[in-house]
Parts: sequence; structure tokens; C-alpha cells
Amino acid sequence: MGGHKFFIAGTDTDVGKTLVSQGLLEAAKQQGLSCFGLKPIAAGCEEGEQGLENQDALKIMASSSIKLSYQQVNPIALKAAVAPHVAAAMQGRKLDAQRISGFCRGALMNKADFVLIEGAGGWRVPLNNRETLALIPKELNLPVILVVGVKLGCINHALLTVEAIKRDGIELAGWVANKVDSNMSMSDESVEYLTGAIHAPLIGIIPYLIDNKAENVSRYLQIERIL
Repeated sequence: MGGHKFFIAGTDTDVGKTLVSQGLLEAAKQQGLSCFGLKPIAAGCEEGEQGLENQDALKIMASSSIKLSYQQVNPIALKAAVAPHVAAAMQGRKLDAQRISGFCRGALMNKADFVLIEGAGGWRVPLNNRETLALIPKELNLPVILVVGVKLGCINHALLTVEAIKRDGIELAGWVANKVDSNMSMSDESVEYLTGAIHAPLIGIIPYLIDNKAENVSRYLQIERIL
């Protein structure tokens, strides 16, 4: 399983993990790299052509140069837009880290130069009463790219998440600052503080109110810092 592979984590839900994943995949294509992304667990799905489908998973598929089936990209599609373990229980299902990792390993048999596996929510999102989603990058031995949603409280969220990633024995390959709050004052100062506090490369700063097309987002990402 050669090539560059990363797990995309977020400091919280709705911080732009999919937006960043799209931008990184687009940047990889611009570098001439073959690439694809996975979204193994997605809560908040609607009936589509292939059964339950998630918009974030479809966006990741659209940005990938290697086209996989929807089931390979998003093997666990959950209808309710709530915490994954709750959404799974509502459908009479149980989530299991080993099984999820197995789905990912199967998809990773497809060779590519650059691969992303996007998580769900923040770092400690539960899968069940014993396991959290943080076990997936650990089981797969993947370094993490952390998406920091730049908003009030982001310094605390970011530093706690970085601590947790390192405590779990996982490499932090880099991080992205995504300005998600148009009303936040002193956002530049928060990013500057985190740049000094996080001992991993800052891959890029995505401004608020950007046109959210993958090729536009890629302009703000320096993918060479993680290659």
C-alpha cells in the first residue's frame, strides 16, 4: 500500500473537513498525483441512486482522480444527522473499529499516489461504548492532518486535539486553518498563536467566504509540505 496516505480529523464537527479534503485532492491532481478519498462513516444521508448517500462522500468522490464505487468510499451510510453511534443504533446497527478498518483496507488495495480518509466530527467521536473513531488511524497506521475551524474557542479545541492525537501515538503530519466564522475578530492572531504552538507544518489558511470549489480551495494549500 504505497503512496501518501492521511487521516483527516477535525477539531469539531462542521469545521470543513470535506472542504479541505477536496482541496487537498485537487492539489494532488495538480501535482500529477493519482488520488482518491474515503469517508468510511457518514451520518446524515438521503436516498439516492445507490441507496443511502451522503453529500460529503459524493464531493470527495467528485474530487478524486481514481473512481471507486460509492460503497467503497462510504461503506457505512447512516440516515440520521446525529452522532454516528446514535444514528447506527437508530438503524439497528453497531459500529466496530476493526470492521471499519477492514473496509478501509479493502479500498486501500486500489493503488494511488495520494489517499485521504476523512473522519466524522471531532477526534473522540464514539463508535460504541468502548471505542472512538480515533482507533481508525491507529489501526491503519495513518498520520493525521488536522482541520482547525478558526472560531471563538479554536485555540483550546486545537491544542486539546493535538495533545490527544500525540497521546494516542499517532503522527500529526500537518494542519489547516479554516476560517469558518465571519464575525470572529482577531482570527489572524489565533492562527499565529497556533502556528507557534502546534509542532507540525501549517499546510494552509483558507479564508472565509471563499468560493467553495475544490480548485479554488487548493490555491490556499501547500501540499508539498506533507509530501
